[in-house]
Amino acid sequence: MSGFLRFTQWIQKTFALWVILFAALALLAPDIFIWIKAYIPWLLGIVMLGMGMTMTFDDFKGVLHSPKAVLIGVAAQFVVMPALAFMLCKLMNLPTEIAIGVILVGCCPGGTASNVITYMAKGNTALSVACTSVSTLLAPLLTPAIFYVLASQWIEINAGSMFVSILQVVLFPIILGLIIRAVLKSKVESYIQVMPLVSVVAIVAIVAGIIAGSKAQILESGLLILGVVALHNGLGYLVGFWASRFFKLPYADCKAVAVEVGMQNSGLGVALAATHFAASPLTAVPSAIFSLWHNISGPALATYWAAKADKIAAQENSK
Repeated sequence: MSGFLRFTQWIQKTFALWVILFAALALLAPDIFIWIKAYIPWLLGIVMLGMGMTMTFDDFKGVLHSPKAVLIGVAAQFVVMPALAFMLCKLMNLPTEIAIGVILVGCCPGGTASNVITYMAKGNTALSVACTSVSTLLAPLLTPAIFYVLASQWIEINAGSMFVSILQVVLFPIILGLIIRAVLKSKVESYIQVMPLVSVVAIVAIVAGIIAGSKAQILESGLLILGVVALHNGLGYLVGFWASRFFKLPYADCKAVAVEVGMQNSGLGVALAATHFAASPLTAVPSAIFSLWHNISGPALATYWAAKADKIAAQENSK
């Protein structure tokens, strides 16, 4: 089993490479992957079930331990990223389909990968887990509401239907996972160790399915979308970090909040776009590219912060 776990950890560490590889394959041979689009909500549900199974009710105690930091992290998540998305769409005068997709991913909660990136960056991992948990639980209400306010000028939005979709593909699977973990306890430990691999496969499949189904649009607008997504992601890190500094959070907490704000649950954005805007396939592309990009930028930022922390520790030890 140890060999399989090492393989799972290697797959996790090389996640970005797999996303890039299968995104490229989907562009070269879209017919192989296009069928995946019909199963995107199910794939995301599996990812969320895995997230629930890796969590315990004790994870939510972090909210009580650091209420100020969690409040800042969650508030920044649902204020900074939607506001940045709206601002970028207006400033760059983006086409309607792209604008809707950028705002949609901006309104999503924090992604599960943020916890791993925060750990790699030597930030406050417990705070990251608490922020992800709370923002995910609030997503059924806040994501459709904020998206409606910001994007309804471009297209008619059924916020109630979107609320139901998020319940189905996010909240219910997470709660089911939590219950399974609480009831079966140690019996599910071996399954929990496999879930990161399952999540990687599911996210890679989601990205490949969307890119395969949007090949023509990506070839036409892909560089524009990548530029907007990279800017959105980078500004999210930056504003999240300095908002935390403004409220005088510890440095490790600032790193956690920055990562939490900058990294989105882009899989949810893809699922919502595929479900509610199927007639406009380009709408799902910003979320798909966000999934690709933040799994490159996140590890890069974590490497920088970890190296900086090691340098500071070495200087203190030499005194």
